Amino acid sequence: MGVWEMSNLTAKGIRKTYGKKDVLRGIDLNLESGKIYGLIGRNGAGKTTLLSILSAQNPASAGSITFDGRPVWENQDVLNHICFSRELNQMNGNNANAMKVKEYLRIAEIFFPYWDKEMAKRLIKEFDLDIKKKISKLSKGMLSMVTIIVALASKAEFTFLDEPVAGLDVVARERFYALLLDEFTETGRTFVISTHIIEEAADIFEDVIIVDKGKILLKENTQELLDRCWHISGHEEEVDKAAEGLETYNKERMGRSKGVTVFLKPGQSIPKQYDVELQKMSLQKVFVALCGEES
Repeated sequence: MGVWEMSNLTAKGIRKTYGKKDVLRGIDLNLESGKIYGLIGRNGAGKTTLLSILSAQNPASAGSITFDGRPVWENQDVLNHICFSRELNQMNGNNANAMKVKEYLRIAEIFFPYWDKEMAKRLIKEFDLDIKKKISKLSKGMLSMVTIIVALASKAEFTFLDEPVAGLDVVARERFYALLLDEFTETGRTFVISTHIIEEAADIFEDVIIVDKGKILLKENTQELLDRCWHISGHEEEVDKAAEGLETYNKERMGRSKGVTVFLKPGQSIPKQYDVELQKMSLQKVFVALCGEES
């Protein structure tokens, strides 16, 4: 299969309500093909629900999802372009757990029309995965490997992975990111990766989407976001003067010292005349500054 053409997967006004709980509260999102997106948010922020709605595994309570203008829901032609490889769990009482790995992969092969059988075989061998084992008997790391194999071998133009490295050791995680980048470079597929392990994945995210309490706080080029985020620290009065008029988050005080995170807008800069220390921010620290003040 060749390189994919440019496409867009677009969510407009997506809401999801379970009983009286609003899990997603008016999500507008456009995913362009040919990018690796990082989807980050705290537990319960709505990340998995959003991915399941984008891939038509779960109906939205309101709003629409379209792929190049065509509805995603119950539209097999469109769904052929989308794969949501969900995190497997031994505790879930679903049919997958009773299956052997080879049966689960055989169903995936039928389900995804662009399935790459040779790639699946190669990854099974590389991960040393026992395909005769039942899903319910796999370790957490092996469950993650099955999720990764389905995602990569699906060859779907838009591929979503929910916590793909959960349970993998650091060597296996590095290998996964290398495989992902190889596949991305070769095919131009779009990947959306939801993960709690932000720091080691930050370098591969071209764009980052931060979700908090059912809403999208920001969607931005990762490097551009990091270029405009700074931590200012020093004497409280000096910090206040340096940060005056700027968008601030995550204020910390210790005695007469103070630290604050600032997000610069276009054309803004931090004045140089004040006696403060400036530090660049990692993606994880930016995320904590935005979402860590209250749960």
